[in-house]
Amino acid sequence: MIDFALSTEQHKTREDASKFADLVLRDAYASYSKHKSNHERFQATEPIVRKAAEMGLIKSAVPAPLGGTGGSLIDVCLVVEELYAVEPSVALTILANALGLYPLVAGGTGTQQQEFLAPFLNGRDPALASLVYSEPAGTANFFEPGARGMQTTATKEGNEWILNGEKIWATNCAGWDSRGATLQCVVCREETSSASSLEESTMILLVTREIIQQNPADAYTIVKHLDTPGHTASSGPHVKFDGLRVPGSHVLARPGTMDAHRLIGAAFTMSAVIVGAMSVGIMRHAFETALNFAKSRTAGGTVLLLERQSVADSLIDIKMSVEAARCLTWKAAHALEHMVSAENAYEAKIWCSEAAVEVVTKAMRVVGISSYDASCPLARMLSDALALPIFDGGNVGIRRRQLQKLFLADDYDPWQAGFGKA
Repeated sequence: MIDFALSTEQHKTREDASKFADLVLRDAYASYSKHKSNHERFQATEPIVRKAAEMGLIKSAVPAPLGGTGGSLIDVCLVVEELYAVEPSVALTILANALGLYPLVAGGTGTQQQEFLAPFLNGRDPALASLVYSEPAGTANFFEPGARGMQTTATKEGNEWILNGEKIWATNCAGWDSRGATLQCVVCREETSSASSLEESTMILLVTREIIQQNPADAYTIVKHLDTPGHTASSGPHVKFDGLRVPGSHVLARPGTMDAHRLIGAAFTMSAVIVGAMSVGIMRHAFETALNFAKSRTAGGTVLLLERQSVADSLIDIKMSVEAARCLTWKAAHALEHMVSAENAYEAKIWCSEAAVEVVTKAMRVVGISSYDASCPLARMLSDALALPIFDGGNVGIRRRQLQKLFLADDYDPWQAGFGKA
């Protein structure tokens, strides 16, 4: 049986997220945009993220069995859409915790989970988690045969691991004060590994603010805070580890196994679905903005713009894209949770993110030159939407290649992702 009806609990999840977005996020841009740089704007949002913690949004990044309030992946999509439809930049800071905590949630020991999840469960601290993966030289071809592999390395010395290398674009990794997030899951390579493959030499270290504070000041530094045209109050700087000492008990996934590689793959497959929901949120906002404009303006004529066929057709196209993107995202979430296939997740990331750019552009055509005024939210939406196809695994270098790999498999069933297993 196919049923897209939300349960009573899911309606409440959506309503609670919508209420938070309306009461807390609605005026965020007017507040943080007074500051000059991304980093300053990011720091200015700390009170908002603290409010998110108090209202339970930080705790929802942790599944209920581990003490959090997290529900199904479809529940997550409901929340993501509501937040992104109002304020993508601050929403990204809040939502990145789910990706940052995923390796710990999925692969940590009970002791590690109890210790490192605690700050995210207390309901008061604006805790930040980050999955620290990408590097300045590029990411897409890390594991290609013959490649050098990840350049961030860890070397075992007694009961400690010595971390060296540079990372970039990891949302929240520097924390509020540039001395590290509450928790960073740092993906690195054992430098002296005798593993048979680059995948097996990969490991994950749990780096906390406390660990950074126990090290010399130059062991963890910010090379550069990045300023981006969209998501202008989020933080994903270029950082450097230089001889940072991490206790052996902070190893989440050890080298010599495929554990780290599997956890990273699972984390970014989950986040592909989330980007689909982010795209829906932006598209929804674009539709509402263009619709309200077309229902209230005549552009100097005698009838409302919405009565013009070309305007109506553009809005119809936009609305259908929103609905199709939401359905694909929900389908991807369901398929992933029921272990049917990851295919829909990759499709949701690619199609929805690219549709978002097209939808905002169409909405700008409806509004016309007024959409190019900085006071119009559509220009800001376009800047935010442009990030979706290129972050969280770029569509060209990573996401389409994931689909290509599935297609190449001898046992590939083209319609299993659509119909499931009998």
